[in-house]
Order: sequence, then structure tokens, then C-alpha cells
Amino acid sequence: MRAQSGSIFAIRYSRIANIGAMKRIVNRQVTLKPQDLFVALKLALAGQKPAPYAELAAALGMSASEVHASVGRLKSARLAVVGDDGPMVVKAALKEFVLHGARYAFPATLGSATRGMPTGYAAAPLSAMLSQPDELPPVWPDPQGTRRGVAFYPLYPTAPQAARNDNKLYECLVLLDALRGGAARERQIALKLLDERLT
Repeated sequence: MRAQSGSIFAIRYSRIANIGAMKRIVNRQVTLKPQDLFVALKLALAGQKPAPYAELAAALGMSASEVHASVGRLKSARLAVVGDDGPMVVKAALKEFVLHGARYAFPATLGSATRGMPTGYAAAPLSAMLSQPDELPPVWPDPQGTRRGVAFYPLYPTAPQAARNDNKLYECLVLLDALRGGAARERQIALKLLDERLT
């Protein structure tokens, strides 16, 4: 009887240990954050030239440690590689993720009317291709913004600042926002234009 109760205890203990091990494995699962895609798009625009962390941080308005953490997650997700000179994106993988997965991983978050910087159909290159509906346009909330619209929260709070200094990045973020929260026609055009920019 004593041997039987000992074996039952061993089985229970083994199950508890296995559950603990599974929790540790689950906790190590890499989850991309919105700012990781922000960093990846900036890296993609650098082409095949590695970008130093300090340079990326300054351009994106992030701390070097935030950029380093983002690159680590991008590397784990196989969207970036890190060499001696700095990180670079894996363009084919990033393109696949941006075009087919980003809108599900990072859906649009809207807010109330505010002043900000135009995005989606309200900004170039889409603004020249789509007619503007009679409604408030989507804007990134920004105290320096010049247009009133509906708050469309960017991937990272410093996106307006970074976009003002890099028009190519601004266009990529605008197109991504059209994919994340635009109507079918916007998404169709944005897919084509983003595909061209990430090729």
C-alpha cells in the first residue's frame, strides 16, 4: 500500500514538473511588437547596408536599447539578421509578413477627432489616387499636425517625428496603415505599392 501511494505521489509530482516546464517554454515564445515592424521598415529602406543601432535609434526617436530589443525579436522571427556592422532585414520574409500578416497582427486602433498628421488614404501616395470621402480623414495624433481628423494610432508614438525626417518611411507607414485599417480599394492599391517598395 505504501509503495502504491509513493508511485501515485511520483506521478503527480512528475505531472506538476511537466506543467512547470511547459509554462517556461510558453513564456519564451517570441511575440513581435508594433515597434518591431516600425524598425523593420526603416531597415528595409536602408537596402543591403547594415544600420548601426545608434543611427536607427536617432532616426526613429527610440532609445538604442529599444531598437536592440526590436532587432532581437525580428531576428528570432527570421525577419532580420545581425552582422558585425549591424542589423539588416530579410526582405523576402518581411515583404511576406507586411503584405499578408501585419494587418492581422497589428490591426488599426482608432480614436476620437484630433489634430494630427494624415495617414492612409489621406496622405501621399494614396491621396493622389483615391477620392477623398466626405468624412474626417485618418490622422496620427500629433501636436505639430496640420490637419483635423480621426485618430489612427501609429505603430509607435514617434512615427510622426520619424516620418517628417524620412519621406520614404512616411509613405511605407501610410501604405501599411491603409492595409491595417482601410477599405477594400485602399488595401488593394496599398498592397501593390508596398510590394514595389519592399522588392
